[in-house]
Amino acid sequence: MYVASTRSGKENAPVDGVRTSRVPTTVFLLGTVSLLTDISSEMVTAFMPVYVLVSLQMTYVQLGLLDGLYTGATALLRLAGGYIADRVHRHKEVAVAGYGLSAVMKLAFVPVGASALALGGVQTLDRAGKGLRTGPRDALISLVTPSKDLGTAFGVHRTMDTIGAMFGPLVTFALLSWVTYRPGPIFMISFCFAALGVIVLVFFVRQPRLERVPGKVASLRATVGLLREKRMRRTTIAAGLLGLATISDAFVFVVLQKVSGLPSTALALMPVGTALMFLLAATPMGKLADRVGRWRVFFGGHVLLLGVYLLLLGPFGGIPLAAASLALHGLFYAATDGVLMAHGATLVPAHMRAGGLSIVQTGQALARFASSVGIGLLLQNLAFGTTVLLAVGALTAALVGVYLLIRPEVSR
Repeated sequence: MYVASTRSGKENAPVDGVRTSRVPTTVFLLGTVSLLTDISSEMVTAFMPVYVLVSLQMTYVQLGLLDGLYTGATALLRLAGGYIADRVHRHKEVAVAGYGLSAVMKLAFVPVGASALALGGVQTLDRAGKGLRTGPRDALISLVTPSKDLGTAFGVHRTMDTIGAMFGPLVTFALLSWVTYRPGPIFMISFCFAALGVIVLVFFVRQPRLERVPGKVASLRATVGLLREKRMRRTTIAAGLLGLATISDAFVFVVLQKVSGLPSTALALMPVGTALMFLLAATPMGKLADRVGRWRVFFGGHVLLLGVYLLLLGPFGGIPLAAASLALHGLFYAATDGVLMAHGATLVPAHMRAGGLSIVQTGQALARFASSVGIGLLLQNLAFGTTVLLAVGALTAALVGVYLLIRPEVSR
């Protein structure tokens, strides 16, 4: 087994009986990397519906496939990235490879032009970079943070990440409104932010020193074998079921724009509303999860998502509908994103932390890939209201099934 020993970890040591910091410097540095990278990636995310539906005149099915690739392409490489990082004990270097791949792919969007196949290939490689880096990055956070503060640490990281998620669409909206609809400048500026994130990671983040404990070595068989443990298996299945009933952000924004009656240019701004609420609530939700139970908060977040779906049925319209929906959407992310990883980190030994977290992430990513494709097909063939009603039914069923599956976790 390997036990993390880092300078960042010393920040949590008592000084004269008083803890000087609950969140290690490494968490803030990784948050800075994610902030810069999310400005880059969310610029692309905000631009993609406009680019695909308006500029390239593609269908909802094609948008669903592209959005599914954007989510699902991370799946297998999450496992690979996590396993490799645990095996070679170099979480930072594997994360650098993932962040670097995503950065370079921003330069490839323009040359592929209007080819849906080529565009899908670039998105796949872009998201493959995300898959490669996510497990090692989250493992770094968990390895330098005391167990009882994991929810807070992940909440702080997600708060910084979300600052980038909020500014990315704003940059895209400004470029679309005041500069150009041409994709070249948007993707080039996106690349510059991603490159800055890689620079911060390479030169400022340190790999935790792991002290070897004989007889405990990470292996692929042992990593997959984590699913034999009841709590790990149930968590992975539950995350997958809820992911299968989750409408992707792109379709939430597309449906919301239609039912609210707002202009199509509002599509680029809608992620900002979600990101703003996520930004405000991520750290408080992480602290709440540390106090009342991480799984309980994660489950409650999906109840909030059900509220978003009900609002998408259009009980009222205009800006009030958009504001209420985006606020609940941001709260959903604050209650689920980092909280799931904080919960998962308590189920996995340190020497398999990246691989174990990647198993949970992979199940969720594959489920969301299937969901994106399915929602695209439904929107292509059914009315928006009918599609949302089906989503309400699916999420309600998933919540009931997950509650029965992990009732002890919810009731603790």
